[in-house]
Amino acid sequence: MRIQELLGVDLPIIQAPMAGVQNSKLALAVSSVGALGSIPCAMLSHDALRAELSHIQSQTQAPINVNFFSHQPAEFNVERDAIWRKTLAPYFREYSIDSSIDSKALPEGPSRQPFSDTVADILEEFRPQVVSFHFGLPEKALLARVKAWGATVLSTATTLEEALWLEANGVDGIIAQGLEAGGHRGMFLSQELGLQVSTYSLLQQILARVSLPVIATGGISDAKDVSAALSLGAAAVQVGTAYLLCDETNTSTLHRQAIKSNRSHKTVITNLFSGKPARGIVNRVIQELGPISELVPEFPHAATAITAIRQAAEAQGSSDFSPLWCGQNTIGCKEISAAELTLELARGVEV
Repeated sequence: MRIQELLGVDLPIIQAPMAGVQNSKLALAVSSVGALGSIPCAMLSHDALRAELSHIQSQTQAPINVNFFSHQPAEFNVERDAIWRKTLAPYFREYSIDSSIDSKALPEGPSRQPFSDTVADILEEFRPQVVSFHFGLPEKALLARVKAWGATVLSTATTLEEALWLEANGVDGIIAQGLEAGGHRGMFLSQELGLQVSTYSLLQQILARVSLPVIATGGISDAKDVSAALSLGAAAVQVGTAYLLCDETNTSTLHRQAIKSNRSHKTVITNLFSGKPARGIVNRVIQELGPISELVPEFPHAATAITAIRQAAEAQGSSDFSPLWCGQNTIGCKEISAAELTLELARGVEV
């Protein structure tokens, strides 16, 4: 079966779910021209999730991919949080934030909750045709609920071992996330960054060992990249960074400025903003603390303290403490409609 038939779309293109910079508006625009739009759901409240799904259902009959995290939540560690706040203390002082305040008293911002029975209850009302996961898969009973209503299940692999695990545990398609990809790495069997490889290397490793459709993602930014991935055997591609400047995104002004500048030529994988490795544009806090720190609390508890500094800096027009998620290849980023960009990406693709 071709991937288009599996996903219910015309084009072998998936818009990557990108929390913080999009809502259903982007997904609907992408789906309107026959590709698969996606919405990131892990940071939505239950009410917000139901509202987004209701809106989508009222606007289209086309499939939309709903994406969730499936990590194991870490317990809040008071000692580690105190160490992290001590590390950030100079920045707290710079922005006149009381660093002695308990982190639980700081604004938490959006949560990052793993897929749950409550979320499955909401989804079952709408029965989305495609459900994808990041950081592995939910427990077997939850996954069985999703598959019971006929949903196609996708999940991200960043290594061959993860791909084999996903195939053995019931996914219908594997998203091969190469090292070039922006945003959070989907790593779940190991947090060893040395195991991460480029998109095309990973794609070929996985294709040689699994029988499921494999979707390439990471560094795919224009029609030539799409064609190259498909020619290597990818069933489809997933594109994120190229959409960041589109009319339908919520990408902030500061984030847009960074993407359009020469700063976007230098991206690194960092754990400073959430506790998990993610690729973004280098800024002041990454330069001064280093991209990877052993002092950072586990995901998602790192976010609370640094978010307080981020908000203060952004209020002064600075992205020094902002997570400027971005992949290594920004050549395809354009300030046009997402529908137009999708059709450009699909140029030359056999339908």
